[in-house]
Amino acid sequence: MRKIFTSIYAKHIEDFINLKHTLGFKYEAPQSILRKLDQFAIYHKQKTDHITKEFSDKWSLKMPNESDIYRYTRITILGQFSKYLCSIKIKSHIPKLPPYPSNTFIPYIYSADDIEAIFAASNELGMAEINMGSSIMVMPVLIRILYATGIRIKEALSLQDDDIDIENHSLKIRDSKNGKERMVPITKSLASACKQYRQYKSKLPIKPSPYFFVSLNGRRCGYGSVIFWFRQTLRKAGVHCSDKNLPRIHDLRHTFAVTSLANMAAAGIDLYASLPILSTYLGHQSTDSTNYYVRLTANMYPDLIKELDITCLDVFPKFENYETDEFF
Repeated sequence: MRKIFTSIYAKHIEDFINLKHTLGFKYEAPQSILRKLDQFAIYHKQKTDHITKEFSDKWSLKMPNESDIYRYTRITILGQFSKYLCSIKIKSHIPKLPPYPSNTFIPYIYSADDIEAIFAASNELGMAEINMGSSIMVMPVLIRILYATGIRIKEALSLQDDDIDIENHSLKIRDSKNGKERMVPITKSLASACKQYRQYKSKLPIKPSPYFFVSLNGRRCGYGSVIFWFRQTLRKAGVHCSDKNLPRIHDLRHTFAVTSLANMAAAGIDLYASLPILSTYLGHQSTDSTNYYVRLTANMYPDLIKELDITCLDVFPKFENYETDEFF
């Protein structure tokens, strides 16, 4: 098997990643940064197994065309690795983090009219020419699942056929961001849509696939193909801000969260009682991530949350794009 890490830090990086896995972290995205760190060490001919200040300073410099948030993440990963080395008696320099980049991102929250138009447009998608790698067939039910359950796009595309329980109206999420399985209830109408899609899929001249969502050639749906057809759906539905700022497929998850909070507030459910429910449903590790939706909901539905003391509302942090990765 080809070794992924080959620098002076190779063994320690592998042990560090194994420790993260043992603690229950998937640690996928940081691994790519650690691979770059490994190559960076080779390029700069590092000979010592500890992180020096000189090496740390070089790594911390901003790279060409690099975003502030990615640079911050790179330095954070080096800091974690340096702390690990210190913990195993290899004294290493721990870099000082720069100020956290300001984030003014606000997700697009689809209105009821948007969703109705998107559903209709997804039903009417068509291809100018046959492309067997296309994900066009899955779009109507995939969009409905994302909107109605708030699951992540990666979680949806990772669903296996056995994860869809049509009779008991539920989905099993195995490949979640935090590595924990969870059951997600679905409505009877959504279960019927899944059943109809499964019937269409069974008529394709393809080999059986373990995955629920497959392209026309029977292979697991690719993320790129899904995003292409989602953008086509938005344009067909007339839902867009600009060509450069199309609402994202991940915004269906944000829409689900905000709509759920608004519905629970309208039903008279206490905000502090509803947050743990929504947090568990969304697969968040804690309510900290879910808290960000409180202000967004308050801004969109001020009448629903007007009974909440403004002092209490200030306990919750202002909204930031805490989920920057749509897929990974």
